[in-house]
Amino acid sequence: MKTFEGSMTALATPFRDGAFDEQAYRALVRYQIEGGTSVLIPMGTTGESVTMTADERARAVKVAVEESKGRVAVVGGGGSNSTAEAIDNVKRVRETGADGTLIVTPYYNKPSQAGLVEHFRAIARAHPGFPIIAYNVPGRTGVDMLPETVQRLCDLPEVVAIKEATGNLFRALEILEKCGERMTLLSGDDFTVLPFIACGGKGVISVSSNVAPRMMADLVAEARAGNIAKARDIQVRMNSLHRLLFVESNPIPVKWALHVMGLFGPELRLPLVPMSEPNASKLRDELRHLGLLKS
Repeated sequence: MKTFEGSMTALATPFRDGAFDEQAYRALVRYQIEGGTSVLIPMGTTGESVTMTADERARAVKVAVEESKGRVAVVGGGGSNSTAEAIDNVKRVRETGADGTLIVTPYYNKPSQAGLVEHFRAIARAHPGFPIIAYNVPGRTGVDMLPETVQRLCDLPEVVAIKEATGNLFRALEILEKCGERMTLLSGDDFTVLPFIACGGKGVISVSSNVAPRMMADLVAEARAGNIAKARDIQVRMNSLHRLLFVESNPIPVKWALHVMGLFGPELRLPLVPMSEPNASKLRDELRHLGLLKS
């Protein structure tokens, strides 16, 4: 079983004339691997998975698997607010040859903590032995998976890690306190990668690494090696980029950045709309400042 640690990228998804742009997606995968990304995460929030069909999502994961050629792990998003649909999604992810699946807590329904446990238990039972990264992002889903609930997930061997995206460092310490080394802690917040790793995290599932994979890989490597001063310098250098990539709803800014970098077309799917011109101008300037634009 491959390990899910290090600098991991929640891949954005390119579209051309309304359809999934496979060629551009392959180029993004190559850019990530060349930049030191350790794990690819297609079909998460950043990938606009909720606006894609089941067939499109499966194809995107398959392309990531094919293009990575076993060089890095691929963890395909399989989450849904319907447990039955999530089970079917994970079946499709497994069929692509992916190494695991990312399962977000059910959104909109607002299940109880007991309901969250049963959701993950049902998925694990349907797919024994297939690694699951649980994903807690209450700002998107309307439900917060508490540390006590994460502790209960330790009883499910399929749940190997948690992407914790609250940005709350005490939350990371609480999970570590309750789960020890049993549950791999992954940051879901680009702004706090260094302190999260200092609190026991093993890496990050990042948005910003779409555009700056080498910087994020270096940040994670230095932080995990205990080179705090070097890691801090990179974290601070990336602060402005993080702010601009989240100044509007993700993935609007990151897709625009990839477009001006020449990797993507500019398309989004409704209800997302293009980035406002003032923010787009600031983001372009920051990309140029970081040396991420060719001209």
